[in-house]
Amino acid sequence: MPSQRLSQPSGDICVIVPTIRDYDCLRSYVANAREHGFDVSRLFFLLVTEDFCETEKMRTMLEKEAVTGAVFDGTRRKQWYKEHNISEYGHIVPTASHAETSFGLLYMWAHGQFSYGMFIDDDTLPHEGRDFFGRHMRNLSFDGAIERVRSDTNWVNVLYHDDDHDLYPRGYPYSAMDESVETDTITLKQGDVMASQGLWTNVPDLDAVRILMDGDLHGQAQTRTTETDYGPDFVAGRGNYLTVCSMNLAFRREVIPAFYQLPMDDNEWAVGRFDDIWSGVFLKRACDIVGGQIYNGNPLCEHNKAPRSTFDDLTNEAAGLELNEHLWKVIDGVGGDATDYAGVYAAMADRLAEGEFDKYRNGAFFNYVGEHMCDWLDCLDTLADLGGHDDRDFPRGETPATADDWTDNRSTPN
Repeated sequence: MPSQRLSQPSGDICVIVPTIRDYDCLRSYVANAREHGFDVSRLFFLLVTEDFCETEKMRTMLEKEAVTGAVFDGTRRKQWYKEHNISEYGHIVPTASHAETSFGLLYMWAHGQFSYGMFIDDDTLPHEGRDFFGRHMRNLSFDGAIERVRSDTNWVNVLYHDDDHDLYPRGYPYSAMDESVETDTITLKQGDVMASQGLWTNVPDLDAVRILMDGDLHGQAQTRTTETDYGPDFVAGRGNYLTVCSMNLAFRREVIPAFYQLPMDDNEWAVGRFDDIWSGVFLKRACDIVGGQIYNGNPLCEHNKAPRSTFDDLTNEAAGLELNEHLWKVIDGVGGDATDYAGVYAAMADRLAEGEFDKYRNGAFFNYVGEHMCDWLDCLDTLADLGGHDDRDFPRGETPATADDWTDNRSTPN
């Protein structure tokens, strides 16, 4: 049984780590926090794993690092659902899938002291000498001028700064390539930034088709990215979409109703690999309506993707490639009269659940996703009724905890 100290939620930042192997990466993140004077007591590490993994070793690691946290394998997740009277919604979090990060969102929602969440993948590391947690918190509290990017295809490539590579990240529609980009500068006020997407060096986050085009059969591509490949941090213009990768991401609690990590892998259509991508499309649409922003750039992480068959990834992605070309068009224009994140999300959920998509290969998967999105909102309502909170408790621009706790540790931005 887990110790009481590890099980008891604490702090105001829930760090969600889906892991089945390289959980030791957390040691580097904890060391980074301490190196830069970040208050580690603010961090609660939630490891989402499976029954076949080394759960006791994970708990031991958290204890040795002297941090608070919890480890949830499949059995413990089912127990948690039962304790919180949401067993009927257990299906919304798939098993043995990257999309199980959604459990972390449910956990945050049930424990109201968490004002912020972070996603960290277990094949990443923080950059040495760079304040990882502090930078994410500064981004979420950003107040000032920042670059805004738009394109004539209504999609922004988060790797657009580097003309030499000509890379497009996983999930970027093929029909939106070869875009013309324009930039300007806008001023944001504190509370505008709802999510902070840190990008990555080393192995780029590409889909299998693009990896094959880059000449690699081992899931990694031959091209590598470095810090010099990135220009200034930026936001995407209103009405423009972008890929949101959850390997290095911080967000405010308010967006959880619109940030469900979509059910992938375990479905009759065999659609996988788009959980965070599609959730990012929905989040961007909701931000555009409510008035939030997604901050992109620093802090960078080092992405050390393990070698694996590119064709395995291609098999997992192929069933959803056509749908990915059309998803954003299906929900674009939906929910415009909503006033909060849950309202926009409900409109998008209904559009997908009730739509007819027979013209697309595996189009019924859109209905499946929409139904799960509706269940997601119902599940959050149930948790709220049991003592959680919904996004209306904290209007945009107001937070239940001070986002400026980092100021005592302020240093030159990374």
